[in-house]
Amino acid sequence: MSRSARTTVLAFLFLLPALLLLAVFTFYPVLYGSYLGFTRYNALSFGNHEPPRWVGLENFRTLAGDELFRTGVVNSLKYLLVVPALQLVSLAVASLVNRRLPFVTFFRAAYYVPVVTSVSLAAVMWDWVFNKDGPLNWALKTVHLMAQGTNQSWLLDPDTAFWSIMLVTFWRGFGYYMVLYLAGLQAIPAELEEAARLDGANAWQTFWRVTVPLMRPTILLCSLLSTLSALRVLEEVIVFTNGTGGPLNSTFTALLYVYRKSFGGLDFDYGLASAAGLVVAALALVLSIANFRLMREGSVRA
Repeated sequence: MSRSARTTVLAFLFLLPALLLLAVFTFYPVLYGSYLGFTRYNALSFGNHEPPRWVGLENFRTLAGDELFRTGVVNSLKYLLVVPALQLVSLAVASLVNRRLPFVTFFRAAYYVPVVTSVSLAAVMWDWVFNKDGPLNWALKTVHLMAQGTNQSWLLDPDTAFWSIMLVTFWRGFGYYMVLYLAGLQAIPAELEEAARLDGANAWQTFWRVTVPLMRPTILLCSLLSTLSALRVLEEVIVFTNGTGGPLNSTFTALLYVYRKSFGGLDFDYGLASAAGLVVAALALVLSIANFRLMREGSVRA
């Protein structure tokens, strides 16, 4: 055996434990779950030790005719509206805390606290904020954006519940992306920005012409992660609506449909839930490809 072959075999031997874990806990569940999407398989079948029965595209036809699933897909796509705002604010804050300012270390840590805060604890706090007697209504009345005597229950109103939960998602996520952007900014050589300033570029021109092009890999990563996270939002909806997606299905998402059809309801229809999961995965794949294409075209123009 040649030296290069021995090196390759040795490398795969070191990778073998990780590959085995991936095969057991990632690849096999994904493949088996995809197969279940084309079968009829529920809790009754599982209890009677009946194997999944192949039904082809029947589950997908059921999903196409299910108004609740269509509502979930629409709400999941609407949730993508949080992505550009989340990225812009995260990048702006990262640019601020990248400077040598007083107490900047404290602010970096403070912005990251929501990321490590459990969703249940965040739900208790934000439920108080959105309460009709909470601080949000008080603040709006104080600045005369809400009439005195008005008591808005943000999480109980179908017109505001969706946007209220989206705000919580924004609050929980922006510190995480801020840290990623901060790492990207600190990896840019200071000499490049200094050279741009010596050539007469102002702060905005330096940021747009030097910083942003060098940050494209980080921007792509953060955009992909936030897009996928928005598409499969679930925790916030469960804790704020007790898994109902209410009021009036205004916060019902596609992934909540998967949860309700498999574990969170009384259906235990694993085949239909797997089919819905495949639809969500297909949407995620399409959006990921769109992100790559947009960033590639932007880099060509730059």
